[in-house]
Amino acid sequence: LSGGPSSVYEVDSPHVKEEVWEYIEENKIPVLGICYGMQEITYKFGGIVSPSPEREFGRAFIEKVEDPEVVNLANLIMEGVEHSQMWMSHGDKVTKMPDGFVRIATTSNSEFAAFACAERKMFGLQFHPEVTHSIHGKTLLRNFAVGVCNSPTDWNMSNVAEEFIKEVRERVGPDGQVIGAVSGGVDSSVAAVLMHRAIGNRFHAVMVDNGCLRKNESALVVHRLKEALGINLHVVNASERFLDELSGVTDPEKKRKIIGKLFIDVFQEEATRIGQVDFLLQGTLYPDVIESISYKGPSATIKTHHNVGGLPATLKLSLIEPLRELFKDEVRELGIALGLDEESVWRHPFPGPGLAIRVIGEVSEPRLRILREADNILIEELHTAGIYREIGQAFVVLLPVQSVGVMGDSRTYENVCAIRCVTTTDFMTADWYHMDYNLLGRISNRIINEVRGVNRVCYDISSKPPATIEWE
Repeated sequence: LSGGPSSVYEVDSPHVKEEVWEYIEENKIPVLGICYGMQEITYKFGGIVSPSPEREFGRAFIEKVEDPEVVNLANLIMEGVEHSQMWMSHGDKVTKMPDGFVRIATTSNSEFAAFACAERKMFGLQFHPEVTHSIHGKTLLRNFAVGVCNSPTDWNMSNVAEEFIKEVRERVGPDGQVIGAVSGGVDSSVAAVLMHRAIGNRFHAVMVDNGCLRKNESALVVHRLKEALGINLHVVNASERFLDELSGVTDPEKKRKIIGKLFIDVFQEEATRIGQVDFLLQGTLYPDVIESISYKGPSATIKTHHNVGGLPATLKLSLIEPLRELFKDEVRELGIALGLDEESVWRHPFPGPGLAIRVIGEVSEPRLRILREADNILIEELHTAGIYREIGQAFVVLLPVQSVGVMGDSRTYENVCAIRCVTTTDFMTADWYHMDYNLLGRISNRIINEVRGVNRVCYDISSKPPATIEWE
């Protein structure tokens, strides 16, 4: 049972249906409740969940209970997780366990950081073991899935590729045509290679230059996908259309919606140009789905993603999303299994709306030029320092703020930019990268000296949660 933003005691909170609980009871199915899932177990079986006087977001250190009477039960899922950093994201906590449950872990803020019931085979965790920064989270999940649930361990990425290729051939048929967006990022590259292997040149890759791409992006994508991999690729320069539509728009959700709608419009035009096309390939990942869909829960809508939001009712193409159930680290693993070059596989992700959501406020060509140059310097320096792959995502944000400076004995009043570098593998959580000060100083000096229009550089030291990786 997963986490979620609701409080179990609120009127409109989502709850597990009674018939599901009955099914679990009848079939003796093990249950692991994570965060809200733990609180749902508490609510169902008569415990108490209360607002916490001190909310927890980010790192917390859990201690396994060493009571001899519960240690064997605790070890079912916490073997190898005695004292460990885990990631918290909650405002409520369990203040009274249900009858039959025992405490198996604590934190400084949560008396019941984890509990268990041997009779019901139920476990509850206030923290999130599934995220990157929960150090032994994978061990805990393996203990539950393999140790408690007796799951086999014979799954691998090659199976994903083979299954997808088989499925797409059956769905598209011997004559079907597919059009797909590519950007040069790992998601679209892996999706494109999969589709190319499935149906060859009946897959039409299209790169839309929306005017918000990184420096020299179009040329790099043509080289990597068309020239190196033989993918049937066509580049559409729609820069003016996108920038005209974005003129005067400052709200980030409106930017995403505008770009998403125009993105689909361009694709429909390309489909018409190609001829009979019935399918649209998209590189949607599982975090995109989680962050874009709301129950009203199970997750609050954090932001609209270009792949999963803003699709008009007039869309005439059926979606194919081979990566929809994968996380970023799994997509990279799949890319390696498919034989993609390391530079493509390990390239940092780039958002569909591009630099439009990294220019905070109104988007214009002069501001995009400033951001492109600053961002290019950052990436160059990370490669030179040999730390690019240590970082999950790195980019520069141009702020709608100007500051006073002194350059060449003259007063300046120019733009401020922020550097964002985070460590993560799943992109559901992230921590800021603790960069060497000398390198950070060199990057700042280069940006200020080489990019006209910038006189101040800041470094973002926010984790996710509570901040997101992108600023918009």
